[in-house]
Amino acid sequence: MQEPRSVTPPQRQEPPLSLYHLLDPEILANPYPLYHRLRREDPVHWDPFLHAWVVTRYADVITVFQRFSAQRTPTPEQLEAMGMQALTPLARVMVKQMLFLDPPAHTRVRSLAAKAFTPRRVAVLREHIRDIANSLLDRVQAQGYMDVIADLAYPLPAIVTAEMLGVPTEDWQQLTAWSADFAQVLGNFQHNPDRVAQTIRSLNEMTAYFRTAIREIERHPREGLIHAFLTAEIDGDRLSEEEIIANTIITMVGGQETTTNLIGNGVLSLLRHPDQLALLRADLSLIPSAVEELLRYESPSQHTARLAPEDTELGGKKIRKREAVIAVMGAANRDPERFPDPDRLNIRREDNRHVAFAWGSHFCFGAALARIEVQIAIELIVRRLPSLRLEPVPLVWRENLGLRGLKSLPVSWER
Repeated sequence: MQEPRSVTPPQRQEPPLSLYHLLDPEILANPYPLYHRLRREDPVHWDPFLHAWVVTRYADVITVFQRFSAQRTPTPEQLEAMGMQALTPLARVMVKQMLFLDPPAHTRVRSLAAKAFTPRRVAVLREHIRDIANSLLDRVQAQGYMDVIADLAYPLPAIVTAEMLGVPTEDWQQLTAWSADFAQVLGNFQHNPDRVAQTIRSLNEMTAYFRTAIREIERHPREGLIHAFLTAEIDGDRLSEEEIIANTIITMVGGQETTTNLIGNGVLSLLRHPDQLALLRADLSLIPSAVEELLRYESPSQHTARLAPEDTELGGKKIRKREAVIAVMGAANRDPERFPDPDRLNIRREDNRHVAFAWGSHFCFGAALARIEVQIAIELIVRRLPSLRLEPVPLVWRENLGLRGLKSLPVSWER
């Protein structure tokens, strides 16, 4: 009898390298194996699906922040040439926002905006932020459960951001809804024609809202970003009303989206690592260090785009002038060449210069405020809810590829 021949099983084909895989909910739930593969196999990768370079090493991401152009928003004329004139109102706003400007225009707008985020102003807010966070937890503590996102992570930064802007805090839910619509534009690779009407409607409503707020603050001045924009002057230079509205919008969105996601991602990460949560409970002085590690470990902003200012070389690859480069901060923050044992959550990590808030001239100017909000939120959760646990339900990540956050995070505790 003839012996059966051994059959070699076919090799499993790896899917082609692309950030486009983030559209798969399973990859979006845990993008880090994809990031590791990109960094290992092709750290400066031409992504034919996105028609952009994808950069995943820590050192290269910093180079992109330092040398590449943030001025990447298509002008209304370029949109019309591409047959996308429906997005023209959005372009008119975005080309004035500091996020999409290079020096000297970026320096000018940021210098004026920073007057509302002075260390003194942020420090004064600390106890007030604590009061807001305590009041939100007061509403749910007796019931023994909450959705961290809906009950704390959404309202806390929205209320604080409203106060920083100088608009009524009772408008926080409307501000949150507008921010979510605008964040879809900031965080996703692809243009979604199904969302255009909603995005433009939100933009028009925001513009009208802040125009009215400007008139009110001109009549009855009160402290806040809008008042700072209206009164700030450097060498006789002041912002136009359209610049004020555009940069108030981007500050509102940035102030809410990243902080909301960081609170949710941070609580989830601690609950998934009970040893680190126990360490924090035993020593609350670790809170600042823990928040920096949570920023590194599950960055609320995962990637951002830049344009090559000229023909250049990065990681041995030739990048042509005006080609798009996607700097993946979520990958840089897990680079083993920069962070030992990068996939381990370690709230005592000492050398932790992550890039969650970007780097250089575009470093998030609201970072100090975001850190205080999240430090207070994590401290109060740890202090007030000692038996906190995840509810056994599937976790769903928001369909925003760049701004990483959960749709909800149900938790419970002993009453």
